[in-house]
Amino acid sequence: MTEIAIVILNWNTKNYLEKFLPALIENSNLPNIEIYVADNGSKDDSVEFLKSEYPQINLIEFSENQGFTGGYNKALQQIEARYYLLLNSDIEVTPNWLDPLKEIMDRDEDITACMPKIKSYDKPEFFEYAGAAGGYIDKYGYPFCRGRIMNVVEEDRGQYNDEKEIFWATGACMMVRADVFHQLGGFDNDFFAHMEEIDLCWRMQNAGYKIYYTHKSTIYHIGGGTLPNESPFKLFLNFRNNLYLLYKNLPKKHLFKTLTIRMFLDYTSAFIFLIKGTPKKFLSVIKAHFTFFKNYSILKNKRKETPGNEKHFPPQIVSKSMLFEFFINKKRYYRQLIDQ
Repeated sequence: MTEIAIVILNWNTKNYLEKFLPALIENSNLPNIEIYVADNGSKDDSVEFLKSEYPQINLIEFSENQGFTGGYNKALQQIEARYYLLLNSDIEVTPNWLDPLKEIMDRDEDITACMPKIKSYDKPEFFEYAGAAGGYIDKYGYPFCRGRIMNVVEEDRGQYNDEKEIFWATGACMMVRADVFHQLGGFDNDFFAHMEEIDLCWRMQNAGYKIYYTHKSTIYHIGGGTLPNESPFKLFLNFRNNLYLLYKNLPKKHLFKTLTIRMFLDYTSAFIFLIKGTPKKFLSVIKAHFTFFKNYSILKNKRKETPGNEKHFPPQIVSKSMLFEFFINKKRYYRQLIDQ
């Protein structure tokens, strides 16, 4: 069996494959490693490029876009390995990036996923928005990172040079234990994209496992390559999937209160979008809530299948409102948020 399968899910990012595959191949030289590209129905000659320039890379082809969740789920069903390393195509790896991740997983079987330090490719002195130094959520389900609160991204001055248990590891670069990934059913296909890794990490913790970050591994991420930050569809996915995330995983005693407050906050955001003259964003939020209620019976069944959610509340969930701390108390950094 392969020890580590590095799996890139590609959709129309031939330019990134051209740019970053050479460094990936050069710096992924541990024994018993295989590199895979799962192509999600690209129309930009990605497949032809890989076949002609990188015949040594294992290629899995899909005829159409399966989304992040479906693409990875279908690809990983075809790959036998001890660990999967899920890697975005727009990432530059560095020498010795793999060893620290493998060392964490090897030393403790209860650690089922881990991530490196993720810095910005365009501003390498700063952390990267979507992963930074490890992910968390607040009491109402808003995600943030050590190194990024809302739109404030910190400069890396060594303040997060540690190994630490976190709440979620980013899907941009996540090493995951293959047997646990399959045991828990992989990513939830109904998410399609965005927050699916947070849902998986929460389910892992509900099942008694741990998620880790290490600063000993560093990568550089461009970010936002598939869906721009201003995309109404991306906004819809984020609002809808956050409701999915909370409903599936919260303990029963927290569920009604948390969802009620979260929905109120979402509608507040929607009307702010409307007042600011961005009606498409307003409609994205409304559509997200409509879809949540439309799929309520499906989610109810999924909640029943989620292990441990009735009795377990992961301690890595920050018991404060990030929005309140950010906008009212003017706390802009992770260390301020947790009063360290």
